[in-house]
Amino acid sequence: MKFSLVSSVAVVAALTAQMAQAETLRLLTWGGYAPQEVIDLFEAETGHTVEVTTSNNEEMIAKLRATNGGGFDLAQPSQDRIASAQEEFGIYKPIDMSRVNADLFIPSMLAATASNSTYEGEVYGLPHVWGTSGLVVNTAMAGNVTDYTDLCDASVAGQVSYRLKRPTLIGFAYSMGLDPFAAYDDADAYQSILDEVEAMLTGCKPNVKTYWDGGDEIKNLLRSGEVVASMAWDTGGWQLNADNPDITFVAPEAGALGWIDTFVMPARGRADDAAYDWIDFVMQPEIAAMITNTAGNFTAAVDGDAGVNADLKARYQGSFDQAAIDNIKWYPPVPAGLEALEGATLDRINAAN
Repeated sequence: MKFSLVSSVAVVAALTAQMAQAETLRLLTWGGYAPQEVIDLFEAETGHTVEVTTSNNEEMIAKLRATNGGGFDLAQPSQDRIASAQEEFGIYKPIDMSRVNADLFIPSMLAATASNSTYEGEVYGLPHVWGTSGLVVNTAMAGNVTDYTDLCDASVAGQVSYRLKRPTLIGFAYSMGLDPFAAYDDADAYQSILDEVEAMLTGCKPNVKTYWDGGDEIKNLLRSGEVVASMAWDTGGWQLNADNPDITFVAPEAGALGWIDTFVMPARGRADDAAYDWIDFVMQPEIAAMITNTAGNFTAAVDGDAGVNADLKARYQGSFDQAAIDNIKWYPPVPAGLEALEGATLDRINAAN
């Protein structure tokens, strides 16, 4: 009886200590990266709670700028939005690599993201979810669309959609035989490329049914047949392919554009323990597979594809042979000031008659 009492006291003490250390993790992330089943498992295992705000790259940077890096404890911008944003706005704090279980990450992706997110000798990002953007095409109605500039072909006039965002500028530039990433560090050279792309996209406007903003919008346009060829993410094409085998993601001849969404620590986050616990938790292979099955994209977790849905694996293999994988154009860090040049170009395209 005395032993039982002592054991009970020990259990209560342990639970009390755990609850005292429990934090609320304010997570700024993309849709699908924090499925409810994963949140439930994390909360049960750690005692932390999770509050999720879904967003995109532009909004993440804007939210963190508005609060000087406050309001969130962990954010997930793409790896090309880290070093330059830190240089301009100081909205992140360095990753404490001593608190990261590096064995959970694919080594090459961990090294690449660390390199691309280093600022003044400090690492600011860890890799999480990766994927590509390219073409999503109804192959029965627009089988001739195999590269970005094919969206301007007369055969698809009025049936095309893409976003007025950086990927469109980059993709068209590569399709036109230009190399925008090589010009990133030369503002004049980059502006020259933007001018050529601006002329192409202004002339292409009659082909555009609408400029899409959200993933659901472009998927609905493709489902309805109003749009037969578009620029979009691979996962959207694979989701549509599940319902209509004629619609799928096509890796463009000029190369799909590759991205990595990361983990970063906002400068004024206040729940670092919960943030590092979340990173370790979601990079476990079985949890990573759950996220892939929800988000549709693969992660940087070692063996994270082991439990992924077989149909998703098959669609991925149908879009990417080895040559297409080798031809992926991975986004490098964006130099400070480049977004202003792109924004002005996109505004002129949008305003053009």
